[in-house]
Amino acid sequence: MLKVCPKQTASMLTRDGVRLDADIYRPETDADFPVLLMRQPYGREIASTVVYAHPSWYAAHGYIVVVQDVRGRGTSEGEFKLFAHEIADGEDTVNWVAKLPGSNGNVGMYGFSYQGMTQLYAALAKPPALKTICPAMIGYDLYSDWAYEGGAFCLQTNLAWAIQLATETARLQKEEKAYKTLFSASRNLPLYNSDILTYFAPDSFYHEWLAHSQADEYWDKLSPKSKFQDVDLPMFHIGGWFDTYLRGTLHLYQDMAARSQYRQQLLVGPWTHILWGRKVGEIDFGPNAMSPVDRMQVSWFDEFLKGGNTGLLEKSPVWLFEMGSNMWQQFPRLIQSNQKSYFLSSTGLAGIREDEGTLTTQDTGHRTHDILVHDPWRPVPSLGGHGALSAGVFERSHIDCRYDVLTYTSEVFAEDMHLLGNVVVEIWCSASKPSYDLCAVLSEVHPDGRVYNLTQGYLHCRDGMNSVVRKIQLQATSAKISQGNALRLSLSAACFPAYAMNSGSDIVTLTVSCGGDFSSQVLLPVNLGNGE
Repeated sequence: MLKVCPKQTASMLTRDGVRLDADIYRPETDADFPVLLMRQPYGREIASTVVYAHPSWYAAHGYIVVVQDVRGRGTSEGEFKLFAHEIADGEDTVNWVAKLPGSNGNVGMYGFSYQGMTQLYAALAKPPALKTICPAMIGYDLYSDWAYEGGAFCLQTNLAWAIQLATETARLQKEEKAYKTLFSASRNLPLYNSDILTYFAPDSFYHEWLAHSQADEYWDKLSPKSKFQDVDLPMFHIGGWFDTYLRGTLHLYQDMAARSQYRQQLLVGPWTHILWGRKVGEIDFGPNAMSPVDRMQVSWFDEFLKGGNTGLLEKSPVWLFEMGSNMWQQFPRLIQSNQKSYFLSSTGLAGIREDEGTLTTQDTGHRTHDILVHDPWRPVPSLGGHGALSAGVFERSHIDCRYDVLTYTSEVFAEDMHLLGNVVVEIWCSASKPSYDLCAVLSEVHPDGRVYNLTQGYLHCRDGMNSVVRKIQLQATSAKISQGNALRLSLSAACFPAYAMNSGSDIVTLTVSCGGDFSSQVLLPVNLGNGE
């Protein structure tokens, strides 16, 4: 470990003359080093230390680390507009840091969330000095990977983020009343009423995102995905099973792995968006779940910025944490597991008793149906998973007892079952209104009645009342279902406030059909354990 100089602050000018400020951490030596760049909107002193080691730790490993306030944030000049300036400003910044005193001209980028997005936008400009990036928890397609899921607006995460950014904007602009009001709102989330942004942040991106409820040209222009096809760099992709943006991480990885000439590394832990540790919601996944990201990133940068041989490239490129066994598994690629059907069967009382709806490996051939009524005055609450602010794993048997939740439970397993990949739920459903929502949660049921969520998905249904099959894509997962436990599918018409409610004040009656020509089913990605 090298001794690190005291932090320095330096500024650069963008091509249109806007000053951007950055903190610089460098080893206390005259040698030249590669540069690690993080560009972020939250105040550069934070430097994403909620999930990463402090920049001085990276500097001690032989890097010049630059943490920059993006345009209009922190002490940087200019007007902040979500993602609008990050391609040009990212390119200008990479070119600037590559020429800093002590730089050897090789630049890598790291960071998660917005800091992950700035890497993608900078890569779009293809500055020659940018040799590798490590995007974590990003939205590749901002519509389907970030703002909306299954066509439903991700209310709680989007609103909380919009309030955070608006609060910081009010502080920077010294608008005291707006700042105090927004700050108070940020400390009293979940906040169901978004009018506060209408009054105090009329220019917030939030209003545009609500207005563009379908994948239109607005999202095409904003998203990196539409412009990324000729970008090729070695990338280290980082995600979490309970991160709300896991879809984006996996979509980017799959795109790059299919076409890149360079190494694409994927790491997915059992983590939520913030806090990459062993405790995820109510479950402790053990010491193996503690983040290996910092050490892996140093090895990655040593490989691609210093030309070293750390042994990382001799290991498998895909590292996935299996919940339940609490072990990391390595694969040569992101595998497609065998899909096994579990069919829904019911006495018609799956919303009244948890033992009246079942999951079976054989369709009974006998058609039955369950009816649930969505009451907007008492919507099914969100709990854990990837969509709520309090993400992760929680005991949810008290939710499954509700009258407006249908539950279908398997027999207990005689041996361990391993799941790896995407879970899909296909439901034959009709409704009393032309527009309604479906929420599906897959959980593990313990012998003592405890129920812990594994993964979930959400679908906004716009087009009709007739009985049709609805396909709900659940979040990808990796989990061991222990011998003696069972699986449960829970269906509802709301998951509030994680997702905006579809029908406003309307009561909606849903009819879910099972059996015969209306075989509703869960497609489980069963991992046979051989990595193939």
